[in-house]
Amino acid sequence: MPLIQIAGSERFAYQPKSAEQTRKLASGARLHTVDDGDIDVLDPLTYEVIRHRLAAIAGEMGDGLKRMSGSVVVTDCNDFGATILDECGDSVVVGLYNTQLAASVDMAVKWTLENRSRQAGFHAGDMFLCNDPWVGGGLHQNDVTVFAPLIHDGEVFAWTAVVCHQVDLGGVSPGSWSVEGRDVFWESTPIPPVKIVEAGNIRSDIEDMYLRRSRVPRLIALDLRAKIGANNIAQERLTALIAKYGARTVKAVMKRMMNDAEARLRAKLQSLPDGAWSGVAHQDSFRHSDRNVYKILLTMTKRGDSLKFDFTGTDKETEGFANCTFAGLRGGIMPIVLTMLCGDIPWSPGGLYRCLDIVSEPGTINNCNFPAGIGKASVASAWATQNVVSECVAGMLDVHPDHRKSLMCVCCGTWDLAVLAGLDQRGNPFVTMICDSMAGGLGARVDQDGVDTGGLNCIPMGRVADVEINEFSFPMLYLWRREETDSGGPGRFRGGMGGSSCFIPHDSPIGGVHLVVSATGKALPQATGVSGGYPAGTQYDVLKRNARVAELFGAGRIPSTLEEIGGAADILEAHLETELGEQDVYYTHWQGGGGYGDPLLRDPVLVARDVGARKVSPSAANDVYGVLLNSDGSADETATRRRRTQIRCERVGEPVPNQAAE
Repeated sequence: MPLIQIAGSERFAYQPKSAEQTRKLASGARLHTVDDGDIDVLDPLTYEVIRHRLAAIAGEMGDGLKRMSGSVVVTDCNDFGATILDECGDSVVVGLYNTQLAASVDMAVKWTLENRSRQAGFHAGDMFLCNDPWVGGGLHQNDVTVFAPLIHDGEVFAWTAVVCHQVDLGGVSPGSWSVEGRDVFWESTPIPPVKIVEAGNIRSDIEDMYLRRSRVPRLIALDLRAKIGANNIAQERLTALIAKYGARTVKAVMKRMMNDAEARLRAKLQSLPDGAWSGVAHQDSFRHSDRNVYKILLTMTKRGDSLKFDFTGTDKETEGFANCTFAGLRGGIMPIVLTMLCGDIPWSPGGLYRCLDIVSEPGTINNCNFPAGIGKASVASAWATQNVVSECVAGMLDVHPDHRKSLMCVCCGTWDLAVLAGLDQRGNPFVTMICDSMAGGLGARVDQDGVDTGGLNCIPMGRVADVEINEFSFPMLYLWRREETDSGGPGRFRGGMGGSSCFIPHDSPIGGVHLVVSATGKALPQATGVSGGYPAGTQYDVLKRNARVAELFGAGRIPSTLEEIGGAADILEAHLETELGEQDVYYTHWQGGGGYGDPLLRDPVLVARDVGARKVSPSAANDVYGVLLNSDGSADETATRRRRTQIRCERVGEPVPNQAAE
């Protein structure tokens, strides 16, 4: 059934404007600016001091948010973003947190400048709240941004913004992950920018409207105050910086930071050969019982000093909750630009975006129209967009003798989501997202293996919460959390290993808990390799009903395999909502990173070492790497040479030569 566009929703389908266009459209606001002369007269020492101070302020915003938040997703997993923007909403500096989130904040600020400058207005002590992904500020409704204008001498001098994932904002299912959903009306209602703080005071009417939708309103209220506090920290630090160096000097530094980032990225692109690289990212299933496969197509063209990302041919938006808006599409591009192309360039997205052209058809799964379902956008179509961008950028870098060292194969091809809800061990309502798959495998490099359970490249400072923190905070008990053999993509350099968690409900006054599972990548691998490297393994989730864990505990044993646990095994589809009973066990196995280069070129010594460390199984060593082992675990060079010859012949359909003479 095709989705029907809602009349009047076009105003919220925002496309970010240039600074000049924004300045004209924000005619109701006085915006502070400087001219090129102010930028040109900056002395190098002052520039560096202020530039590093701005970066430190963004870091302080993140630290402040973590200290004030009550959500494990924020305090222990760093799933948030902190950004400082100029008066026109161009991002000057982003923190080393979730760069998907920070990459879309500028859209929300620019929309606010264009649509709130006259009626709502901007005054000292004001802050705005937004969770509308069509406007920007986040990739799905759980990403809630609080952003504030910094007023200096009656003018908007800059903006500060903090965005983080909220564990529940309503909708049909706990955690706002509506796996049965068909469109946005099954999900949390998007809120376009609204003034949540006025003259330094929280507007209780707006806060009540915002909190009323959540199953855990007190936690959401605490996180709201944490974001307000983080903005206050940034505003105080920026005000002190202006007082010390002067408004024109600080603004000139902000403008030059973006200019320098643009110039340095253009210089790097200019050093790369022109060309076009194409890729496709697949997703399996957009909702419960959906068994279709959807594709995102990308042709990335590099000409001179600019990059064009053309997504023409991507599948049309569809029923389900896995589409993403244009903000999600941008959020799939910028993290790869930052981590692969700008490792040696200051992260000023406002300048970097000037080097990029984006072509996309509205009404597609990574640029959907309202009211398409987007509840899973951040880890669905936006994530798949990131995968295909990663593949194409890696291909481009691979042709340059120096820059190829910066490429990384696709990391952890999808997010293995598990939401738990119910009553915690203290008798209080709870909802949480288990973020163990934050420890995904990083992709391989051209000269080294990917980092095992190394994280996610889009969240440089991402963390996985300690087992003890999860058990203390929620009614659950781990049987294990570990790296999994053969989960990294095979290659000349192996992709980093993924991992698994296995846990049971524990100590809830009502026994079990509610479970929402949403984990694609089961029908086909999504962490692709580069230059002949193989993809990482697929996702794998199992629900064991009526397991014998209590019996094993009673005998003094802790089970270490699914077979030992017993019970009836239910291998889960991509999306499911169910109950996890007291005697049930949930096992989740997330993906590793893609491999680089042909696995048959991997040093047999490294393969033997991987087998000894249980990173690779003996069968994979034989079947994929063509390495046979001696009884002492070392590589058998003669047998390996024969086996690799056999595999090469089988690949091209040629008979295996007689190797008896060896």
